Amino acid sequence: MKTFHIFITGLCLATAVSCSQQQNSAEDGGNAVIENIMSRRSIRSYKGCTVGRDTLQTILECGINAPNGMNKQSWEVRVVDDPAVMDEIIDLMEAGNPDAKPGSVKGCFRGAPVMIFIANDPSYDCSPIDCGLLSENIMLSGWSLGVGSVCLGSPVRFLKNAPEALKKLDFSEGYTPIICIGMGYPAESPEAKPRDLGKVRFVE
Repeated sequence: MKTFHIFITGLCLATAVSCSQQQNSAEDGGNAVIENIMSRRSIRSYKGCTVGRDTLQTILECGINAPNGMNKQSWEVRVVDDPAVMDEIIDLMEAGNPDAKPGSVKGCFRGAPVMIFIANDPSYDCSPIDCGLLSENIMLSGWSLGVGSVCLGSPVRFLKNAPEALKKLDFSEGYTPIICIGMGYPAESPEAKPRDLGKVRFVE
């Protein structure tokens, strides 16, 4: 029994040392994931060039590998990277929102050369959470490849009044637009805005 206790004690110490070494190694050598998260900014000004399909495919594959409840994958994603198609969608959205301020529909897309429209399944109560996780994966993976992004809510509001634009996006019946992401190569380098750490507390 004494030998067993010595063995368990040694195992616990070895595990503690191993965990400590891993933590120190991460702190000393930097952590690419953390650096990517902390350096990402919302980009609202983009260069004229678009993002290649191969790069977008990688970003989207990262997106759909996000954690999601029961692996329901209760999302649908539509990507618009053709300027002519984007102009058509904007025209349809403007037609559905005649009371909108002139230029506000087009302006809400921030001139991003790539637009990603995400719809969720409202019949599943965790679907909005899953779509949020999908979106974060898209934005962070894009940033790691030098592609900037901005998460947009205004296009979703305009889409609600534009059935022809929704028809163009061709979401499955029952799916509702919930998030729009603009993407492209950044033409600006905004500074980080303050974050309130006071909103985070450990419960003792």
